[in-house]
Amino acid sequence: MNDKERLDALETALGNEMKEREFYLTNADRTQNPLGKAMFRRIAEDELEHYQRLKELHEKWAAEGRWPETLPLVVNTTNIKEVLVNTLKGMDRSAPTDAGDLEAVKIAADFEDKGVRLYRQLAAASMDKQERDFFELLSMIEYEHFLSLREAEEYLENPAAWFVKVEHPMMDGG
Repeated sequence: MNDKERLDALETALGNEMKEREFYLTNADRTQNPLGKAMFRRIAEDELEHYQRLKELHEKWAAEGRWPETLPLVVNTTNIKEVLVNTLKGMDRSAPTDAGDLEAVKIAADFEDKGVRLYRQLAAASMDKQERDFFELLSMIEYEHFLSLREAEEYLENPAAWFVKVEHPMMDGG
C-alpha cells in the first residue's frame, strides 16, 4: 500500500469512527435498557477519542507527507466488558429490552469487525514501527469492542443464561 492509499484508508477510518459514534449515541438515546445506554455511551466516547487521534495523525501526515515523528499517538483503552458486567450486576434483571436493542448490537458488532480488519490492514502495510504499533493498538481496541458487543448480544438473547454464565453458580453436592 503506497502513501496515498494509506492516507485514503485513514480518511475512510475517520469517516467510519464518526458514523459509528453517531450510531452509538443515537442508540444510547433510543434504548430504555440501562445496559444498552451504558455500553453505547462508553463506546461512543471511545470512538470520539479514536477520531481525534486519527484526525491529528491525518493532519500531520498530510502536511509532512509521512508518518509524523513528533505526534504522541496514545489511545486510552476501555474494558467495555467490565462496564457491561458492572452495569448488569447493579440493574433490575427485568429491565426492558426490545428487538431494536438486539439489532443495534448486531450492527455495532459488524462495525467493529470491519474496523478491526481495516486497522489490521493498515498495520500490515506499515513499514514504520510506530505506525504499525498504533494501528495494531486501534485494531485491538476495536476487537475488544467487538467481543463486548457479542457479550451484550448473548445477554439480550437470553438474560437468564447470561447471568448464570457470569455469576458461575455453584451446586452444593453435599
